[in-house]
Amino acid sequence: MLRTLIIDDESHIRVTLNRFLAKYCPQVKLVGEAASVAEGLEAIKKLNPGLVLLDIKMGDGTGFDLLHALDQIDFKVIFVTAYEKYAVQAFKYSAVDFLLKPVNPHELAEAVGRVTEVKQSDYINRLQALEDNFKSTEPHLKKIILKTQENIHLMDVGDIIFCESDGCYTRIHTVDANKILISKPLKEYNELLEDAGFFRVHKSYLINLRHIKRFEKTEGGSIILSNGHKLPVAMRKKEELLDLFEHLTE
Repeated sequence: MLRTLIIDDESHIRVTLNRFLAKYCPQVKLVGEAASVAEGLEAIKKLNPGLVLLDIKMGDGTGFDLLHALDQIDFKVIFVTAYEKYAVQAFKYSAVDFLLKPVNPHELAEAVGRVTEVKQSDYINRLQALEDNFKSTEPHLKKIILKTQENIHLMDVGDIIFCESDGCYTRIHTVDANKILISKPLKEYNELLEDAGFFRVHKSYLINLRHIKRFEKTEGGSIILSNGHKLPVAMRKKEELLDLFEHLTE
C-alpha cells in the first residue's frame, strides 16, 4: 500500500481528497492530513509517506517552501492547485503530476497511477525543473523534461531548434546537435510549445522562431534554421509565417 499524506489549507479539499482516495485509489493508504506548511513538515517526518498530495499556496507558505525545508525528498508529490493556464504549462514542461481544483476523481486516480512508475532520482530533477519554471517569466528559459527509453533530458525550451514528426514519435533537434526521439506525436509538442515562440510551418515540422536565420522564397518557400537545416513551409502556413516575421523585426 502507498502511504499517502494530504497537505492543504482548505478543509473541504482535504475531505474531498480523502473520499476520492478511498473510493478510486485502492493502492493508497491515507496515513494523515495537514493544514499548513508547518504541520506538513511535522507530518512528513512522523509518518514517512510515499506520496504527498500537496497544495501549492497555503497561509504560511508554499509547497516549494515545504520541500526546501526537508533534508531529502524520498516521496512522490502530486500538486493540488487553483492556478490557471500559465502555471499548468509549467507542470506539463516539467512532467510533474498536478490536479486542478475542483479535483476530478478520475484524474486523481490516473495521477496516482503515473507517479508510482517514476524513479525517485528522476523525480527530483522534475521537481527542480518545476520550481525553475514557476520562477522564470521568459518562456524560452523555462525547463522542459524530454523522456526517452534510455534517458530523461532536462533542457531549456530555447535550446530546442525544431521538432520533427516521425510517425507516432517526435524527433527533437537541439542546439548541441542532439536528436532526441520521444514516443509522443508532434501534435502534443505543438500544443505544449506554441506559447513559447514555436510555430508549425509544416505538418511534419514545428520550429523555434528564435532559431530562424532566413526565409527563402524559392521552391514554394523554405526556412533556414540556426543549425543549417532547411525545412519546407506549407503553402497555407506561408502568409502566417511572413506575418510573424514582420512582428519579429519590429
